[in-house]
Amino acid sequence: MNPIGTVTRGTTNPNRLRRMDRWIAATFGAALRRSGDPVVVDLGYGAAPWTAVELLTRLRTVRTDTEVVGIEIDPARVTAAAPYAREGLRFVRGGFEVPLPAGRRPTLIRAANVLRQYGEAEVAAVWARLCDRLAPGGLLVEGTCDEIGRRHVWVALGPEGPRTVTFATRLGSLEWPSDLAERLPKALIHRNVPGEPVHAFLTEFDRAWAAAAPFGALGARQRWIRSVQALRTAGWPLTDGPARWRQGEVTVRWDALAPARPFVPAQRG
Repeated sequence: MNPIGTVTRGTTNPNRLRRMDRWIAATFGAALRRSGDPVVVDLGYGAAPWTAVELLTRLRTVRTDTEVVGIEIDPARVTAAAPYAREGLRFVRGGFEVPLPAGRRPTLIRAANVLRQYGEAEVAAVWARLCDRLAPGGLLVEGTCDEIGRRHVWVALGPEGPRTVTFATRLGSLEWPSDLAERLPKALIHRNVPGEPVHAFLTEFDRAWAAAAPFGALGARQRWIRSVQALRTAGWPLTDGPARWRQGEVTVRWDALAPARPFVPAQRG
């Protein structure tokens, strides 16, 4: 069976996915500890295996027998990653079919910067395929970040579908929260327009950030926390609290940001 999907650009850098990894360890750690088979997939790890190596290191602080399987559709990338394989870490060729031996199902699939090159209309089918591969109680984390991981937005999905959207940033480099719009995952990046919930959220986030400017004298972290508190007061359904906000994160229920209208491809002519 041929792998399902297409080869990505493969751009990667050490420590690029640290924000996503820390969030996974903090919010999914209990589920990983309960798992009967703690196998995790780094899907589309790219031209170098740094992200898979780092994911194993970070998740083994949560559960020491965690296994990570790096999956890449490009056979040359699998060959290049082979020298980094070790106990608990291996690399295989594959795509959205998520090939694991002996009928194993991953407790977690992380797919970062994979769907950027796909069309928005293709996202739902890919999500459904990946979620169908999860073990009971498993999680899919799919999103996009910049080249060195300063800005990152991801969607967390269970077997039933999308649950939350997380915005994460290096606060010292942030001018406006809406700067994160350029890293929205494919399902949302074309929806940052008036009339769409994600645009309304980012617009209100910018207003809250402006109103919290005096707290900037205490540092960008305090300004971020005050801004996020204002979002909660305004009724946005946030699912986290100050412990995560201090990390430069905020997580919102998916149904509050989901596209308001069906996708309509742009007309060519």
